[in-house]
Amino acid sequence: MTILVAGLGNVFCGDDAFGVSVVEELARRSLPAGVEVRDFGIRGIHLAYQLLEPYDLVVLIDAVERGGPPGTLYVIEAEPAAEPGPEVSMDAHDLGPDAVLSLVPRLGGTVGRVVVVGCEPAGIDAGIGLSPSVQDAVGTAVQLVIDLVTGKVAVPADGPVGVTEGKL
Repeated sequence: MTILVAGLGNVFCGDDAFGVSVVEELARRSLPAGVEVRDFGIRGIHLAYQLLEPYDLVVLIDAVERGGPPGTLYVIEAEPAAEPGPEVSMDAHDLGPDAVLSLVPRLGGTVGRVVVVGCEPAGIDAGIGLSPSVQDAVGTAVQLVIDLVTGKVAVPADGPVGVTEGKL
């Protein structure tokens, strides 16, 4: 099984760096063969091209605003649109996860199973460093991703404490 774990976010925008922080920690861990961990940061176009490779599962890690308290983790099974609309920017630094996923078919690829591990941010304004509540969620998110890629938790999550699930 081939799995891509991709950290997303801007390290210069506070809690938007959540995904980058999680993959930094995951890179220090021993993961099963076939699991690739990469920091894509704000390089959405690079992620879109990477998704042209066949993966059995893609786990995107990002800050996700869904209205919960800061630090709340979500496991969301992504359902990308079939085709990006004309408003999708080709700016390499301006593609969100939904735009990236909808761009892959335009590039000639297909998107397989995608799960987002997201964290409710306290703020994504300019600044370096995570808020305390989001920083506290990093360790839990690391373990959640490990559980997802090792099959200890079903995709999407089967209800670990503190994690909600839904559709993107």
